[in-house]
Amino acid sequence: MTSHQSTQTMKPATAAKKLGVYLEATPAEFREGVVTRAELNALQAEPPQWLQDLRRNGPHPRPVVAQKLGVSIAGLARGGLTEALTTEQIEALKQEQPEWLQKERATQAEVRKEAARLKARDAERS
Repeated sequence: MTSHQSTQTMKPATAAKKLGVYLEATPAEFREGVVTRAELNALQAEPPQWLQDLRRNGPHPRPVVAQKLGVSIAGLARGGLTEALTTEQIEALKQEQPEWLQKERATQAEVRKEAARLKARDAERS
C-alpha cells in the first residue's frame, strides 16, 4: 500500500493574511480560488508585481497599519480606524500626529517597557 500526500490548500483570506496584504485589494483570480502551500511559498519567494505594489502602497490590513503606526490593533479601533489604509494615508497620519495616535503610541511604549521588565525579571529568576 502506497500513501500519497495530499496538497495542502488554504482559503485566499488565510493566504492574504500570511502575505500581509488586504484581501479585497488582491486580484480577482487570487480571491476566487484556493492557494496551495507551494503557491504561497512561491509568492513569498518571488512576489509578482501586484504583490510588490500592494506591500509598498497598500491598502494595508489593520495589523500592518497598526505596526506601521506603532500602535496596537485595539488602539486603531479606539482611534476610530477600522478600514484598510494606504501607505500615503498612514504617512499623513504620522505627520498630523492626532491626539489619539500620540496617546496610543505612549500606551504601546508602556506595554513594551513592562514586557521587557517582566522578561528581565524572569531571566533573573532562572
